[in-house]
Amino acid sequence: MIEADSIVRKEIKHFSANKIIDKDDLLAIEEPLEVQISYVSDGVRVRKSISVTMRTPGQDKELGVGFIFTEGIIRHPKQIESIRSGPLEGNKVLIALKDNEIPNLPSTERNFYTTSSCGVCGKSSIDAIKTVSAYGKQNDRITVDSRILLRLTRELEKQQSIFLSTGGLHASALFDLEGRFLMLREDVGRHNALDKVLGALFLQDELPLDNKILLLSGRASFELIQKAAMAGIRIIAAIGAPSSLAVDLAEESNITLAGFLRRDTFNIYSGHERLTGI
Repeated sequence: MIEADSIVRKEIKHFSANKIIDKDDLLAIEEPLEVQISYVSDGVRVRKSISVTMRTPGQDKELGVGFIFTEGIIRHPKQIESIRSGPLEGNKVLIALKDNEIPNLPSTERNFYTTSSCGVCGKSSIDAIKTVSAYGKQNDRITVDSRILLRLTRELEKQQSIFLSTGGLHASALFDLEGRFLMLREDVGRHNALDKVLGALFLQDELPLDNKILLLSGRASFELIQKAAMAGIRIIAAIGAPSSLAVDLAEESNITLAGFLRRDTFNIYSGHERLTGI
């Protein structure tokens, strides 16, 4: 969940019923986070800035690790020697790789700055967006009762307490195939929220997540599908709409993608054969 120091109280003017009154409002904090890695190259340890993203403070280690994993820079938690973040580091997270580990830095790299709303915006080439999952050929015999998806929005509402108080955070939540809640992360950036989930489970060496359901609180963008595919996720439900490119990638990656999820309805855009009861 989001930590207490990730929200701020601010005095505002509220207009209602032709009156303006003074009141307090809760705002989600948005600050930059610089993701850095260090590794040994030609016998010398180097420190490299990978990206700056605008995020809600909290779970910065998970966010940094999730980011470099979903970018295909590292593939296993055993590659990591240490992770540093916190007040002494400022708005930075430093992920140090072991001496014999070389990061897979793409030839066309992400530009230095990305926004909280779009992690792909910093890509300098469309070809650099597609990363290849190590879990693309996992055993694929899973099914889920369609009625379970209908219960997920209610569970998200119970869990997403900060979103209800600030109205300014996106959420990524993970459930098992029976619809039992497992994990939630929130952030001003939808891609950051998912990176926090995947980073936490990556560090616990619990990937692939091919027996889990991912719920997105907003729309399903190409980048979110790409990140889920990197973690081996096979079922994604989004409260909002998917983009055309997200649907294309879901089909290509053999992912079941549902959108416009409500309490009694949803659309199926790909992988309908995994859903039973329809």
